[in-house]
Amino acid sequence: MKLVASRALINGQLESNVCIESTDGIISAIEVNSALPTTISGVVLPGFVDIHTHGGGGYYFSALKPEEISAAIDTHHAHGTTSMLASLVTEPLENLLKQIEALAPFVDKSCIKGIHLEGPYLAHSHCGAHDPALLRTPDIAELEQLISASKNSIRMVTIAPELDGAVPVIEFLCNKGIVVALGHSGADAVKTKAAIKAGAAVTTHFNNGMPKLDSGENISSASLNNSGVALELILDGVHINSVDCQRILDAAPHRIVAITDAMSAAGSIDGDYTIGKLGVRVQDGIARLTSNGALAGSTLTMDRAFLNLVNNFGFSIADASHATSTLPAKIIGLTESGSIEVGKRTELIEFGTDETINLI
Repeated sequence: MKLVASRALINGQLESNVCIESTDGIISAIEVNSALPTTISGVVLPGFVDIHTHGGGGYYFSALKPEEISAAIDTHHAHGTTSMLASLVTEPLENLLKQIEALAPFVDKSCIKGIHLEGPYLAHSHCGAHDPALLRTPDIAELEQLISASKNSIRMVTIAPELDGAVPVIEFLCNKGIVVALGHSGADAVKTKAAIKAGAAVTTHFNNGMPKLDSGENISSASLNNSGVALELILDGVHINSVDCQRILDAAPHRIVAITDAMSAAGSIDGDYTIGKLGVRVQDGIARLTSNGALAGSTLTMDRAFLNLVNNFGFSIADASHATSTLPAKIIGLTESGSIEVGKRTELIEFGTDETINLI
């Protein structure tokens, strides 16, 4: 394949008249200022990398039917996501094992590059849309069972650092090359810093499922003030108000990881859904638990997150691509994705002149 773009993001810089050649899905050559005629009028960018998404198109990644998992993948792929982690919510161990076994065949054979366990090792105080009756303390033996069932495809686990045994479990996971994210937590700064020292490198949907900004010395302040911690943000205009979002983006512009935290209604319609066994009502694209009105994931897609960064928060195209592609790929060790370079996969999208995102 050979394409010539009017502009393309190469090494973090927008270059003009870029010719990109690929062989068998791998970029083999890049020429800047090419004399060849342009075949793509928009800006060519690396495909989006979403490290936190639960489903879409009316289905969850927790589904046991392959066709339903495929439908969720296809929904996000159509919106420019070329790599993702399939996220699972808190469930009984036997359910999680079945869900993981159903997902494992899709890993590295589709857009799914690994599995993210958002539960069950979360704090009751900030359980969000996770069933509080199913939350439990982290356990190495249980995690070994889950990792084995996944055929080593678990790439990230969210843990509340105040739980008993959290630090040794974080060390165990990091030693296995699994990313640890901190979230659904009300931990103080001391416990958060201990978890970060043990290897935790991400904060799950920062400013959601945890104390808000300016609420004291806690997981929020410790995460925001640590330059080694990446901050997931749900940029749907609902989960974080625009003022707080701007403050976070200003404070840590190069540590932002845009995520969808999408539930099954992403790319689908308003109506009644579930998360695990909990009822969810989606109205005007906003998902809330029917029991208490708490936010229950989003209906966001990554193209909207990218456009929100550019249009609503003044991010450059390069910085928005860093948050939606380059940094998330780096965090989960996707060395073949996240940027346009020789030797990387030809996972490309076009940011059109009409501000649409198109797969290439």
